[in-house]
Amino acid sequence: MSAVAASSQDRPMHGIVFILLGMTAISINDVLIKALSDGYPLHQMVFVRSAIGIIFSLAFLQFEGGWSLLRTDRPGLHVLRCLAVIIANMTFFAALATLPLADATALFFVAPLVITVLSIPLLGEQVGPKRLAAVFVGFIGVLIMMQPGSVLDGEGPSLWVLMLPIVGACAYALMQIMTRRLGGTTAASALAVYIQGGFIVVSLLFWVVAGDGRYVEGLENESLIFLLRPWRWPDESDLVLFLGLGFAAAIIGYTMSAAYKSASPATIAPFEYVALPLAIFWGWFAFGEWPSLQTGLGILLILGAGLYVFLRERVKGRPVSSKRPLRRY
Repeated sequence: MSAVAASSQDRPMHGIVFILLGMTAISINDVLIKALSDGYPLHQMVFVRSAIGIIFSLAFLQFEGGWSLLRTDRPGLHVLRCLAVIIANMTFFAALATLPLADATALFFVAPLVITVLSIPLLGEQVGPKRLAAVFVGFIGVLIMMQPGSVLDGEGPSLWVLMLPIVGACAYALMQIMTRRLGGTTAASALAVYIQGGFIVVSLLFWVVAGDGRYVEGLENESLIFLLRPWRWPDESDLVLFLGLGFAAAIIGYTMSAAYKSASPATIAPFEYVALPLAIFWGWFAFGEWPSLQTGLGILLILGAGLYVFLRERVKGRPVSSKRPLRRY
């Protein structure tokens, strides 16, 4: 019996522990990227974390069945899925350079609502008025957090910066839809190898095109500078943070896979929402950020709407996620 098949037994407590560890590692990864965003380019960080992460992913691949698991008869769909994950990550991380951690995380969590909307035309799913109402409430939360008045007055972040995590959420939603189309037939370790490999290729392309910093002169927007500043060797004091990024990537890959192998998505998926309070905590602890009352209201609406959509799908017996870990990592 293969490791993949053997791991299909239902162990909900194991799954919950793994998902909590995974979400904690994700939140730490986000903190490290935000902390390094004022001195290094995003693509350099992505390259380091993926280069370390793919080593562990290849080890997991051997454990689950070997190189044969990388074979697929749907390479185009895997490429599109990989691109969607890369866009989701890059836009979210670019937002971290400017937005508070909790704000960026909350805006990204509109992804379940976007998935609900996209499942109608792309998967032919029937979505009732209650779930559509929850989606509407969630998007009201987004508008509250974006504070259109502040954007127009030039007092808050620019509109396109606020849109970055939302674009990431839409890309993530498309990735979810494509994963459902794959039918859960690809091993989690193979999916991780594809994604980490895609990150390495894209980050190296960034280095070839913009690694010398030629496009950063004259820029004032922190997110664009984060994307385009030149590569440089990390300061000695920052080396441990870069190693932490790679280690976090490895922990994320393992724990997310282990969580969804140990228990059903219906049991595991709600615990991904622990990322929101963790983002609030790390934003306060590491950067002295604390959501305003208006932002907190928006976060609560997004959180409540996402959980309601999940619970309605669970009651209806629909697949709330695929059989594989589906977060942006």
